[in-house]
Amino acid sequence: MEVLRPQLIKIGGRVYRKNPIQEQTYQHEEEDDDYYQGLMECAEEPCETYEVVQTPQGFRCTVKAPSLLYKHIVGKRGDTRKKLEVETKTSISIPKPGQEGEIVITGQHRSGVISARTRIDVLLLTFRRKQPFTHFLSFFLNEAEVQERFLKFQEEVLEKCSMDHGVDSSIFQNPKKLHLTIGMLVLLSEQEIQQTCEMLQQCKEEFIDDISGGKPLEVEMAGIEYMNDDPGMVDVLYAKVHMKDGSNRLQELVDRVLERFQASGLIVKEWNSVKLHATVMNTLFRKDPNAEGRYNLYTVDGKYIFKERESFDGRNILKLFENFYFGTLKLNSIHISQRFTVDSFGNYASCGQIDFS
Repeated sequence: MEVLRPQLIKIGGRVYRKNPIQEQTYQHEEEDDDYYQGLMECAEEPCETYEVVQTPQGFRCTVKAPSLLYKHIVGKRGDTRKKLEVETKTSISIPKPGQEGEIVITGQHRSGVISARTRIDVLLLTFRRKQPFTHFLSFFLNEAEVQERFLKFQEEVLEKCSMDHGVDSSIFQNPKKLHLTIGMLVLLSEQEIQQTCEMLQQCKEEFIDDISGGKPLEVEMAGIEYMNDDPGMVDVLYAKVHMKDGSNRLQELVDRVLERFQASGLIVKEWNSVKLHATVMNTLFRKDPNAEGRYNLYTVDGKYIFKERESFDGRNILKLFENFYFGTLKLNSIHISQRFTVDSFGNYASCGQIDFS
């Protein structure tokens, strides 16, 4: 992280600076104290946008959070909560592990309650970002015609390019799981899954119906490209997806969905636009057929996973199959797909969806 360009965290309409500190990947609860010390430097200025209720005893504010994150507010032996309470002169009530509910902050002074709420939000956001992605918004691209053409592509690549370094059958995508990702999600409770469903429905009512005209979007999956800079050392090869009529409607639709979810905080802002693509070859599949690209970075408890990759020489593939035609599809649904799961058709299990028609 550069000193002159620190990470910014947006909370409650305010932007806070996360000061650069000596930071290591979170592995154990014992490190909570170090995180607290560094993170609180970016929460010195209280946010006035929170709903604080005056009571006969003083002031009260509540925070909704999934139970999985409670331990990061409590800290080892309760030290993090104690520091928060002492420094903000408040009392913080947190539900027991495994119980869903609200974190309740009470105090004699409104400013102290707001300060505690701001600091809790910073902790929640920071540790949420260290959770592995659980779901993603996607279009399914596994219609029968496309699966058949994909298998033809795989057959011809292995027939003509199997002598190229790193090219073998293990790095090809499962045709049943072909998809187009709009954005990655961390959903830690049933309430958050429901919130995502409701947000998708709002997108449908506010702009998706206008863009789609209430009909499926007819697209073509054709042509291949690679992710990195060296065609001789490729890790991800993908098929390009575009509207059959040449319009920009698909790009506009997914970009607006991404923007809406980023504004809500459900998707962390990494990109301003969605790259319309479908992964067809990925070197992570070589050792783990269920690997999911660059998103396999953390375990459930926040430990970093290093996945060694053996790149492949894609130059001949790019030359011979540059314009390979995978087929035409009618995109009629956006799904909330759950990672590491499969449905009865072999695709990712869907926790919810919206349909265009």
